[in-house]
Amino acid sequence: MTLAREYSRAIEMAAETFARQWGTLLTSRLRVVTGIQLDSVHMVSYDDYIGSLDDPTLMVVGKLAGSHAPLVVQVPLELSLLWIDLMLAGPGLHGAVPAREHTEIESELLTKVLQTALGDLRYAFASVAPLDAAISQLQYSPQFAQLVPAAEPVVRIAYTVALDGHEWTATVMTPAEHLIDALRATEGSGRGRSESDDVREARRRVNAHVHEVPLEIAVRLRSLPVRPRELVELAVGDLVMLTHPSSRPLDVVVDDKVLAHAVVGAHGRQLACQVVNFEEDER
Repeated sequence: MTLAREYSRAIEMAAETFARQWGTLLTSRLRVVTGIQLDSVHMVSYDDYIGSLDDPTLMVVGKLAGSHAPLVVQVPLELSLLWIDLMLAGPGLHGAVPAREHTEIESELLTKVLQTALGDLRYAFASVAPLDAAISQLQYSPQFAQLVPAAEPVVRIAYTVALDGHEWTATVMTPAEHLIDALRATEGSGRGRSESDDVREARRRVNAHVHEVPLEIAVRLRSLPVRPRELVELAVGDLVMLTHPSSRPLDVVVDDKVLAHAVVGAHGRQLACQVVNFEEDER
């Protein structure tokens, strides 16, 4: 069983995006740097996929919206228990918690984190196929997880999870038909866009919004350092000697950065300033 090269590449790009997002999510939740790297994308039979997993292991099973197709995120049981230990402010020692099924409270903690991860997965695969899934169950014995017929082709996405000097393999699985049908539909409709097209469109939108953000602009003299005692002793009529030369233009400032220099003038009955040069490094 093999995926067409263009389909495999599209899935790999989405899977790499999910790896970055998942790593960021776990790092923020566990408060320990967690690295996730894509290892491989293969199409195999469901029976072969199940046979490749440890028993016991953690299988987070979800149902894809609008279909009966399953989505599985599989994590080694030892790793999931380590995550729980870290989330509960434990030391997170490798091998300190023996492999076992989760308690009700532990399952609740894991479900919240992994449901957020499924949201990241949906976003990462938006250009490939709709993967909108809600967690329906946690399975610990792969042999009893009869989610699809044994001979049905599935896509197995393998990741390496690195945490505190140790590595584990985690996987994501969904029926190949769901992904391939979505890719064919996109290909046939001519709506498919390359990643570079998406990047350019995102940049254009960001630039369009940035150019409309209001900013405060000020024209000021060169600042003068003074001691607190001098400020306290200031009185009406005191003369403050400035260090700004009378021949030097004023500073045009945005967000405390000198953008340009200008001379004071007037426009009708209002004060104005005329820009005479720019600070090239800040422009």
